[in-house]
Amino acid sequence: MSIYTAAGRWATVVTILTLASVTTAFAGGRSERAPGPTEASEQALEERVEPEDADFRYPIELSEAEWRARLSDFEYYILREKGTERAFSGEYDGFYERGTYYSRATGQPLFSSEHKYDSRTGWPSFWQPIDPDAVLYMPDHSFGMYRIEVVDSSSGSHLGHVFPDGPEPTGLRYCINSAALIFVAEGDEPPPLVREYLERFGDSG
Repeated sequence: MSIYTAAGRWATVVTILTLASVTTAFAGGRSERAPGPTEASEQALEERVEPEDADFRYPIELSEAEWRARLSDFEYYILREKGTERAFSGEYDGFYERGTYYSRATGQPLFSSEHKYDSRTGWPSFWQPIDPDAVLYMPDHSFGMYRIEVVDSSSGSHLGHVFPDGPEPTGLRYCINSAALIFVAEGDEPPPLVREYLERFGDSG
């Protein structure tokens, strides 16, 4: 068990309660929007959720020892043990440089800064992924509630959750852990993990 699993369990409960109760404001240009889910976005989201008994073979599959060697303890806790950062603690909360966000587990392109907005929830928020196939949607019944988990489609690594209370045009809020992401600013050289992924799979999600 990761050292973060037991120590962070109570913080995770508090975090999830915060997620469930927070109101959302759209601030792509720092302009507010009325909070609350819409029936259309909620229905569209549910249609993407994978079956409870779905069994996946991911393009990138490592042993637990290999994952631990690749990731820090905290990154492993978030990505492989489905952990959650404390609100307002992540590196990319309140961060708005132009560039691309990649999976810290695999280097897969996940989100663009063009789709990032200030949800005022304490976590990096996006209204869509960089490519529809970049993420998968999994049913999550942890902590006595139903949510929709978001994982990267290349390895099934946990990124966060998605909620039907985001801004137009999708009405969705992808609530993502900073520790699950690698940010590369426009014009910067990507790190080796990202370059290896792009050489192997291309720049699509």
